[in-house]
Amino acid sequence: MQPTIQEARAFGLAELNGSLSPDVDVQYLLCHVLVCHPARLMTSPEAELTEAQWQQFAALIARRKQGEPVAHLTGSRGFWSLELEVDNSTLIPRPDTELLVSLSLPKLQDGMTAADLGTGTGAIALSLAIEKPGVQFVATDLQFAALKLAKKNAFKHDLNNVSFVQTSWLGGFQPGCFDLIVSNPPYIRADDPHLLQGDVRFEPRTALVSGADGMDDIHRITAQSVQCLKPGGWLLVEHGYDQSQRVQDCLRLAGFEQISAHQDFGGQDRAVMGQWPVAD
Repeated sequence: MQPTIQEARAFGLAELNGSLSPDVDVQYLLCHVLVCHPARLMTSPEAELTEAQWQQFAALIARRKQGEPVAHLTGSRGFWSLELEVDNSTLIPRPDTELLVSLSLPKLQDGMTAADLGTGTGAIALSLAIEKPGVQFVATDLQFAALKLAKKNAFKHDLNNVSFVQTSWLGGFQPGCFDLIVSNPPYIRADDPHLLQGDVRFEPRTALVSGADGMDDIHRITAQSVQCLKPGGWLLVEHGYDQSQRVQDCLRLAGFEQISAHQDFGGQDRAVMGQWPVAD
C-alpha cells in the first residue's frame, strides 16, 4: 500500500518544517507529481499515490530540503498570463517583475517596436507580446542558453512578434530604433549577504550581481538607451529596494524627463521609468 495524498502532504510538511513556505512548496510539488489542480489535494485526500509518484515526490522534497528552488524542481513558473519553462541558466521569474509589464502596456501602440534587455526566460517580452500582438518585440540576452530557453517559451505560446538577439544590452542596434526599452537587469551588490540565501544561490551570478553598488548595468543600459530610443520613447528599469533615488538620478543626468518611481506588490520601491525628450 502506497501513501495517500494526505499522508504525502504530511510527510512533505514535516520534511520542510522551518522553511519559509512549506505549505506552498508541498502543494506545488505534489500537484506537479500528480499532474493535478490543487483542488484535488482537498477533494481526494485518501487517494493513493503510485509507487513511481511517491518516489518522485520524496526525491523532490529531499532536493527542496537542500534549498533547490521549486521552479527548478518542476521546470516551470507562472508569470503574468503565461506558464514559462525555467532552468538554471536564467533568473526565475518573480511576481514583482510583473510591475514592468503593467507599466509598459499603456505605453505601447500598434506599429511600435520595443526591446526587453536581458530577457532570460523571456518573461517580460513574451507577456507583453501576447497582450500587444501589433507591436514588434526584440528580446536580447548575452547568454546563448537563456535565449534558447526564451525562444522555446515563445514557440510554446505561439508568439511570432518577438525576435531574439544575442548581445550585451543594446550593443549593435541602430540609433533611434525603439519606442520602448524595458529591463530587469542585475542590480545586487557583489558583497550582498542575500546572495548566500534562498533561491538566488541556485541562479547564475551574472544575472544577479552588478558591481560594487549594484548599479553598473543600470548605468550601461541608461547610456545605451539614450542612443537607441526614439524621441518620446520610454525606458523602464527594475532595481533593488534601496536604489530608487540613484536610478532616478541616473536617468535625470542622462537627459530623461517625466521620471517616476513605482512600488511592487509588497510596497517596496521596484521600478523607475523615464521618457526621452520629444524632438522640438
